[in-house]
Amino acid sequence: MEIIPIAFDSMGVRSMATFLKTKDLGISIDPSVSLAPYRFGLPPHRVEIEKMSEKWVEIKGFVKNSELVIITHYHYDHYNPEEVEIFEGKKLLIKHPREKINKSQMNRADYFLNKLKDLRLDFDYCDGKSYEFGNTVIEISKPVFHGENQKLGFVLELFVSSGKKSFLFSSDVEGPLHEDQTNFILEKKPEVVFIDGPMSYMLGYRFSRSLLEKAISNLKKITEVSKVLVIDHHLLRDLNWKIVVSDLLNYAEQFSTKVQSAAEFCGIKENLLEARRRELYKKEQI
Repeated sequence: MEIIPIAFDSMGVRSMATFLKTKDLGISIDPSVSLAPYRFGLPPHRVEIEKMSEKWVEIKGFVKNSELVIITHYHYDHYNPEEVEIFEGKKLLIKHPREKINKSQMNRADYFLNKLKDLRLDFDYCDGKSYEFGNTVIEISKPVFHGENQKLGFVLELFVSSGKKSFLFSSDVEGPLHEDQTNFILEKKPEVVFIDGPMSYMLGYRFSRSLLEKAISNLKKITEVSKVLVIDHHLLRDLNWKIVVSDLLNYAEQFSTKVQSAAEFCGIKENLLEARRRELYKKEQI
């Protein structure tokens, strides 16, 4: 199994777009990209906008080479309802548009499904289901909270196994913070985990110290069963993310588990553009 992070926060954009290639098929997960509308009271810098455009072209290229596309929920950094033609001829597994969903995402799902009507494709509401494509098995979790509670809706976690290789994608669990979010991961014992991590950049505002501690505790459990833990997305909006999870990094060493960002997983330098937005604007003023 080949695992390719396409676009992540450690690469300069809000996204968790990922491509998997097994002997049976190509899989695109949450193929979209966006930017924070405001950070530090500032709109996206032109460098961020350029990076988003660049990453969207990359994402579309990977979707073109995929037989299957999976969408875990209806936030715009995880799906794009405006260029649905990229799904033509694909099999699409999507979060149920009516069950375990908040009003905002329900409205977005309705709009998305209406746009899909004119396309030739095969889609299924995949909440809690399993699929087999040759020797590739995909297991989808039941809906779990997008973070602490249902205010931001629900997301789907997914597990992919092919031969001796296995991969788990958490989507936006913001931690994980809850037992059901964590247990789905622990039960699968995946070799590689891609997870969004705690929202430390909002610590004291929308994310409490107790939630951070709970997230780190659950992440420690995951390092006990996995070989590689890629933490990105929410956590990588914090320039000091490695300090925030230093206890986790030390804990993981005893299990020889790698804990890294998506950029590090790819062997490239981190490019935390959102976290550096204020700096980007200041550079232009010099």
